Amino acid sequence: QVQLVESGGGLVQPGGSLRLSCAVSRVIRSIDAMGWYRQAPGKQRELVATITSGGSTNYADSVKGRFTISRDNAKNTVYLRMNNVEAEDTAVYHCNAREFTSTWQTYWGQGTQVTVSS
Repeated sequence: QVQLVESGGGLVQPGGSLRLSCAVSRVIRSIDAMGWYRQAPGKQRELVATITSGGSTNYADSVKGRFTISRDNAKNTVYLRMNNVEAEDTAVYHCNAREFTSTWQTYWGQGTQVTVSS
């Protein structure tokens, strides 16, 4: 089992920056992939960024060049640095963990609200 707790959301102005954190209840070095997803009102949950245990990253086209995902194995924490935010980035951001034991297991955090508004 893996518990994920997000923090760092809030209200930010367009063009501003924010850093989200995801505290993980287990050693993240052994988790195959961590990621951030978001869900805006009336829309489906969508991928924002992922990072593998080896450090490979993947981003949605809409956030490339603006967002950066990283992991601190010593702190068992995954981050999402959000720069130059836009109104379209407003959503609940969820942390995600995937690991393969005998089958793929997926875990979700409760989410943290990010609102971009002037």
